[in-house]
Amino acid sequence: MDLPRKATLELAMLASPVVELRQYTLKPGMRETLIDIFDGKLIYGQEEAGMTIIGQFRDLDRPDMFVWLRGFEGMDARRDALAAFYGGPVWAAHSNAANATMIDSDDVLLLKPAWLGRGFDLSGASRAGFSAREKPSPNKAVAGIVVIQIHHLRRGTEIGFASRFEVEMAPLMTAPAIRHLATFITEHADNSFPRLPIRAGENVFISVTGFDSAEGHASHEAALAASPEWQAFWQAARPDLTKPTETLRLSPTSQSLVGWNS
Repeated sequence: MDLPRKATLELAMLASPVVELRQYTLKPGMRETLIDIFDGKLIYGQEEAGMTIIGQFRDLDRPDMFVWLRGFEGMDARRDALAAFYGGPVWAAHSNAANATMIDSDDVLLLKPAWLGRGFDLSGASRAGFSAREKPSPNKAVAGIVVIQIHHLRRGTEIGFASRFEVEMAPLMTAPAIRHLATFITEHADNSFPRLPIRAGENVFISVTGFDSAEGHASHEAALAASPEWQAFWQAARPDLTKPTETLRLSPTSQSLVGWNS
């Protein structure tokens, strides 16, 4: 039996079983234009179609990158929600303006929580002062940063890597100025909406962590690098890694549900 709409949305807010990590390369100087369009015009239409807009970010190290996350209740729900949105009136009205800011929008990883309960907990999260049908107030910087680390693994090693990470690494990432927000591995199901490409063939483990500041993140990284436990973990994990870790340092937009202290 289908869940009522309210119950379905509440379930999605607690933990989306399928998540997209999307990295858009934009034309020079166009990031603020896209953020205004996205946060002011596109959130409501996507969530009405059945998806959860988890977070939107400015990349602190790449000024022409827009990074965002959205979640779905499953692969079939993803297909239906994307078809409804991209075939609907909101995208029709704003697609030309949004697409005009972009060079590439195909850098997409399809993910699922690495273990039970490690998706985003968005219960209680809100976009303060924002009515989805209205243009939000000026998109000011939000305190704190979100750091996404993408670890590229040999196929079949992700479950073992995730288990070791939970036992050995997660305890090292606890402090008042740190929030461990979520961890994901690749969802290997076939792309249920081929109109939007994903990075097929990838096998990743992703951690998402919030910090009170960029300086706090730098201090934490320095402390980890000096930790014998950290060194031992990565020495043991080295045979499973296929390429260097990608680190995204991200500043949430004012309408992002995910921030450093989510």
